[in-house]
Amino acid sequence: MAKIAPGTKLNKSISSVNEGSAEAAITSIQQGFERSGYICNSSIATSIFLAERLQKPLLVEGPPGVGKTELAKATAELVGKPLIRLQCYEGLDESKALYEWKYGKQLLYTQVLKEKLGDLMTGAQGLKESIARLHDFDDTFFSEEFLEPRPLLKALWQPGGAVLLIDELDKSDDEFEAFLLEILSDYQISIPELGTIKARTPPIVFLTSNNTREIGDALKRRCLHLYIPFPDTALEQRIIRSRVPEVEESLRNQLVAFVQGLRQLDLKKQPAVSETIDWARTMVLLHAKELDAELVRRTLNVLLKFQDDIDNVDAEVNALTTKAIEAAR
Repeated sequence: MAKIAPGTKLNKSISSVNEGSAEAAITSIQQGFERSGYICNSSIATSIFLAERLQKPLLVEGPPGVGKTELAKATAELVGKPLIRLQCYEGLDESKALYEWKYGKQLLYTQVLKEKLGDLMTGAQGLKESIARLHDFDDTFFSEEFLEPRPLLKALWQPGGAVLLIDELDKSDDEFEAFLLEILSDYQISIPELGTIKARTPPIVFLTSNNTREIGDALKRRCLHLYIPFPDTALEQRIIRSRVPEVEESLRNQLVAFVQGLRQLDLKKQPAVSETIDWARTMVLLHAKELDAELVRRTLNVLLKFQDDIDNVDAEVNALTTKAIEAAR
């Protein structure tokens, strides 16, 4: 079975496979992720394969903490390309996402031009030639030399390509979402002063969303879609075994069973995989060998982020702990 070592160029591996070996390539991606500590199912590995093969962005949706951002990081490590991350927030605009001009450098250039204006015009024949000379300097004024690239432009300019992560897109405005359509369609962007800039090597693009608002149809049409739910018991046990190998098997099974039961309750925020990992590390620090109700109560704040949730769960702790211990046997 084919294997991909960490740092191997995934695009080379994927583009070279034929239809008969696609399943082997998908398995190799899954194995490569596992070696780097990212445990996933075949659906996620298939989405990575298709996104790279089809050169389409991948929109990853799901609850917070299920590994959406980590998927982009793991892919960057697997393909051996830099990860360029754009964190979205309300009010994000192109000056923070795409580029801005180096105004200080432009101002200095203006001062130099002013001092040399006499030398510049020496020998100019009439107004037309003088204006033409000034235009030459104006072109330099708005050139790449004075451009400060932000994450989107950095990803297009990166030699050899990059992994571009547009994180928590649902926190941005509809206007910014519309602004992304050109780069997601054609891996290019238009800058008024410079024209259209195309990607030197198309980046592998991830967009993540926690579903706090609906993503527009126009953007969704340009992307492949992947939804990552909370993992089932078997997958979560594999994740904890990979991330916190110090936890003994019996305790690991109890931890996962307790969290799985906790997610069945009506909570403001269900504990994510990241919280399960933190809880497992907490148990290691406390030298715990087995769950008990008192230990669970003392550490519930690691799993639950709202005091109302902690208060509501308190009455269920004994039953959940007992059930988790029984399920782990």
